[in-house]
Amino acid sequence: MADFTQNTNVKSAVRKLANPIADVAAFDAIIQSVILNNPFGCVSYMSSGTNHPPVEKTKESYTAKFVYQDSMAKSIGIGSESYNAIAGYNSGITAVLANTANIAAHAGTPVHNEGADNFSATLKCHDPNGELYMVNFSRQQVTISSYEDDAIRAVIETWADGVPALA
Repeated sequence: MADFTQNTNVKSAVRKLANPIADVAAFDAIIQSVILNNPFGCVSYMSSGTNHPPVEKTKESYTAKFVYQDSMAKSIGIGSESYNAIAGYNSGITAVLANTANIAAHAGTPVHNEGADNFSATLKCHDPNGELYMVNFSRQQVTISSYEDDAIRAVIETWADGVPALA
């Protein structure tokens, strides 16, 4: 029986942030900057007859957290809502805060606990050397995955060093 032989050395690296990214607007600004400005020097490519941009968002998630308070501002319940786009996240927050049936069910007023919200987005990047790799941004960390060439990590690390929110 034949054995499997490793033919690549796929790596991942994580940068834990000193402080969470401030809010969804700051998070989106970072993501859009990478997509629009391509600071990693990625290149477009063809796959299965489809032309792909150098950097493309493949997944995103936004979770809003809520605390329900009684008339004395005492916490009497919690809730969270998840969305697959920023527009849904923003609309959803407004909807939860105005949902009278939900407010009655909790017997309290919802307060958006923005500091507890979570965001994440995954970008697929195509390096000039031909490698496809992923960069996942969350509110607490940045992860590079599925890369082989250490030069990829070095480029992203140098870029991240220049982004104050990613310290």
